[in-house]
Amino acid sequence: MPLNREVEIKFRINDIHTLTASLQKVGFRLVTSRTHEMNTLYDQPGAKLRQRGALLRLREYGPKWTLTYKDKAGPQTDRHKSRREIETVVENGLAMAQIIEELGFKPSFRYEKYRTEWSDASGHVVIDETPIGIFGEIEGPPKWIDTTARLLEISADHYLKESYAELFAAWKRRTKSKATEMTFKVIKA
Repeated sequence: MPLNREVEIKFRINDIHTLTASLQKVGFRLVTSRTHEMNTLYDQPGAKLRQRGALLRLREYGPKWTLTYKDKAGPQTDRHKSRREIETVVENGLAMAQIIEELGFKPSFRYEKYRTEWSDASGHVVIDETPIGIFGEIEGPPKWIDTTARLLEISADHYLKESYAELFAAWKRRTKSKATEMTFKVIKA
């Protein structure tokens, strides 16, 4: 798998404790305990990035900031979400946000979650507690994703390829919510 290629699936989690026990049973180790994460997506006027299936994201994960660009360039599969991903650590997130906005990008969507990261030698499984539900992600080589999903008793029928922005839009349609961002402050559980 190329270094700048992200391959993953998401799935809904009904019971964090059961999933955690399963991860430990099949040999995963905890990499990062439950950590708050705030994400801001940026776009140009007319949603130019979104229209071409791309995103620019500034993420604050605990004390760490990262800037990420993703797009759908390259091979796609039916079962897994696959995107080109270019990412770098940012020393000063607030200054980076100002730079992005000075370049003509504006915040287009904010979402937050609490993330817990697990890993084995080949990939990652994360648990994301969001304002609209609890989701997992399995990220790594495609065959490893399917093997790991089977070990965790997640059937391919339950794979999700949607982004958090797409999951939020579906949640809004279903609940008729007027929320404009996926944050705990706006969406009271």
